[in-house]
Amino acid sequence: MPATRVLAWSGGGLLWLVLASCLFGQGQPPAPVGLAVRPDYILGSNDQILIRSAQVAEISDRPFRIDTDGFIELPLVGRIKAAGMTIQALETDLVSRFREYVRNPQVFITLTQFRSEPVFFMGAFRTPGIYPLQGGRSLIEMLSYVGGLQPNASRRIRITRRTESGPIPLPNAVQDAEKKVSTVDISLERLTESVNPEEDIILKPFDVVSAERAERVYVTGDVTRASSIELGERNSISVTQALAEAGGLTPTANRDKVRVLRPVLGTNRRAQIEIDLKGVLAGRARDFPLLPNDVLFVPRSGARTTALAFGTSMAASLPYIIVTALLR
Repeated sequence: MPATRVLAWSGGGLLWLVLASCLFGQGQPPAPVGLAVRPDYILGSNDQILIRSAQVAEISDRPFRIDTDGFIELPLVGRIKAAGMTIQALETDLVSRFREYVRNPQVFITLTQFRSEPVFFMGAFRTPGIYPLQGGRSLIEMLSYVGGLQPNASRRIRITRRTESGPIPLPNAVQDAEKKVSTVDISLERLTESVNPEEDIILKPFDVVSAERAERVYVTGDVTRASSIELGERNSISVTQALAEAGGLTPTANRDKVRVLRPVLGTNRRAQIEIDLKGVLAGRARDFPLLPNDVLFVPRSGARTTALAFGTSMAASLPYIIVTALLR
């Protein structure tokens, strides 16, 4: 199979072009050139690699498959052991061998076909990328293999599976007949708190495991401390909960003009939603749910600020006024 040239996101994520070809294509997937495969990937029999070396035209841009004994046959240097070596180690070894023939050789190796069917880890994992699925690996095993989630990751992960691989064996899995995939969202807490969690499913070839960054709401304006509040497992958080996490209102806050700034889908604008905070606090109005990326803004009251400043000034002047009155 010829190498497929694709782009890569920073941090090791892959473009959906690669995923689409692997999710819906046939046969073994091509491995994307570039950042998708880590340099410490350990090569094995039946892996296919592409070697680039501008100084060694006999091998440059040619695919070579590692045979069942773990060797590759190369022009100039002959048969060499490749299985069991990392991509980086094999590059170093070839540089050393090519020095006998050219000055200052440079070698770059990319994986163009896996020896076994892969799974994809995308998003906020510590080491996202493509990993070979050897044997029946469970979700927890593979999460450990990729180093787990980043600290700022959402506490939910999503698994996407091709329909031809069979259904995901969880009751909350959703089938998409048009895309020919099934998906399921899994709570990390449920996955890690139980001894034998139902969610610790066996992964199948071409499964895509994805994790988003944690969603947040923001509280700003005349509050004790401006806050960025992580939603975690919650779909929303109420205005009163958000204000409590921000330390409450300051004495100069304008309770009549509190508003939510909500993103308008597909634009850079935010819609303004007025909040009856007095009614909420008095029990007359329903508490308002804040959704991911909402901004709760509490403006300052000009009248309250003036009154507070006057009161503070009078309190500071009171001893002087009393003493002056006594001396008269």
